[in-house]
Amino acid sequence: VQLQASGGGSVQPGGSLRLSCAASGTFSRIVTMRWYRQAYGNQRDLVASITDGNTNYEDSVKGRFTISRDNAKNTVYLQMNSLKPEDTAVYYCYAEVLLIVTRQFWGQGTLVTVSS
Repeated sequence: VQLQASGGGSVQPGGSLRLSCAASGTFSRIVTMRWYRQAYGNQRDLVASITDGNTNYEDSVKGRFTISRDNAKNTVYLQMNSLKPEDTAVYYCYAEVLLIVTRQFWGQGTLVTVSS
């Protein structure tokens, strides 16, 4: 199973970006998908998750970020609005995938830079 993330870039404060992460390979189903981020010098933190349509968000992104999932495409999205400089980080997608047992997979990071 591979996760391919895309959509990062540079944006001014107040701007928007949409991240995508597509899962490919052979598996039974994707149990949960998440977005994490890691700012320079910091630990990797959970930003948002989606499981069976239920979503959860880290407090600082509530009301600004929206996680969604297209099951037919095995893709998770993160719509990021009203971006702030403190959102600058490398964003990573994560999936728990049911093969014979549930396994965890990470995508490569995609850099989001919010700066004027």
